[in-house]
Amino acid sequence: MILTLAALWLRPIGFDYRSKIENPTWRKNWDRAIFVGSFVPPIIFGVAFGNLLQGLPFEFNEFLIPTYKGGFFDLLNPFALLCGLVSLFMVLAQGANWLQMKTTDALRDRARVMSQLSSVLMVVCFVVAGIWVQSIQGYVVTSQLIHDAASNPLNKEVMLETGAWFRNYETYPLLWIAPTLAVFMPLLSALASRFNRCGFAFLFSSLAIAGVILTAGFALFPFIMPSSLVPAHSLTMWDSTSSQLTLTIMTCVASVMVPVILGYTTWCYYKMFGRLDEKYIEDNKSSLY
Repeated sequence: MILTLAALWLRPIGFDYRSKIENPTWRKNWDRAIFVGSFVPPIIFGVAFGNLLQGLPFEFNEFLIPTYKGGFFDLLNPFALLCGLVSLFMVLAQGANWLQMKTTDALRDRARVMSQLSSVLMVVCFVVAGIWVQSIQGYVVTSQLIHDAASNPLNKEVMLETGAWFRNYETYPLLWIAPTLAVFMPLLSALASRFNRCGFAFLFSSLAIAGVILTAGFALFPFIMPSSLVPAHSLTMWDSTSSQLTLTIMTCVASVMVPVILGYTTWCYYKMFGRLDEKYIEDNKSSLY
């Protein structure tokens, strides 16, 4: 978490300070900071999901205080790193498709190449991860879940079963739409990018992101954080929620703040509409690069 926050901190600082001094060394160092701030978070997010699918070594004591009994490097296991690559290539494809819509000439051509490459690599890694997860022990709740009871992660029984992460897909076949999007949308994005249809490429990569995230969510449901140490202590949707009062307050706050966020985000994209060419960058070199 600290590593992710530090990387996220480097990104906005890098964009701000890069243009403060017109010095190649200064700008190159801040370019490296921007790269780290952009590269690390998607890897970490993917690694996190990979570890959730394998379970995390934690347990609760009699006072419901959780204790994590693993190490940092235990989280960097092969399957989790593969999920990190899925996340990285997914973000790379989306960013490259956005650049296609915003740039011209050589930079746009480079973005098209990166879009096609990262989209194909994303599909390869996603399919390999899907095959791999079949051999991973998933989690199944074997006792009755009382949805309106007080939140208590100890009031259930959980068993491990190989291939259990596919149970929801077997029960609800409609859920296969998510992994289908995750496989075919990147390929359509690469194809659209090759034929210079950047708008469609961005749309398809956006759908691919939705497919990947929903695939993991559908597989894990109702688990939020499975415990590999004591499976019965795993957190689910029903035993890890906040109180009714907290959820009501959060809903009221969200009903006000979400429209505000959507409003200023829409305004930002409106102001950024159009492409950037070399002349525009040269005219605004003190702030753009």
